[in-house]
Amino acid sequence: MIVVKKQLINSQIKSNQVYLIDHENNNRGIVDTAEALQLAESVDLDLVVVSENKDIPVTKIVNYGKLQYQKKKRQTQSARPAVKEVRLRPNVGLADYNLRIAQATQWLSKGDSVKFAIRLRGREHQHREQAGEMLDRIVSALSEVGKVQSLDKRSLVLQVVPA
Repeated sequence: MIVVKKQLINSQIKSNQVYLIDHENNNRGIVDTAEALQLAESVDLDLVVVSENKDIPVTKIVNYGKLQYQKKKRQTQSARPAVKEVRLRPNVGLADYNLRIAQATQWLSKGDSVKFAIRLRGREHQHREQAGEMLDRIVSALSEVGKVQSLDKRSLVLQVVPA
């Protein structure tokens, strides 16, 4: 669940003076609260406390509904973990394998989950055990930064989530 912290707006601001930033992002400095409210009403916007300092709160003249929407959208965007997919072939070179493991380690440390899929073509299907061994090597290589969510050796898919 996403919780958006309530901010003081318009008449809820009890301070006598505020540090004002107007609707055009111009710094107006320290202004009486009543004057700031009049200025906000004259442009049909809200006076919102952006930062509560000890002495004088910092306020901004903005559309409060729009501000809430943008905050909520930013929070949902940052809260959603991404699933990165890595596709490999069973006879991949050592350098390519190490590069994919390094990428996966980086993604897992950032909080994303990683899905490994091994694709077989033609006669590679006769050597499915090589692909299974590669999945086992991947699991052991990523055991420090992630844990296995699902390992399907039949479809040759491995899902790893951050530890």
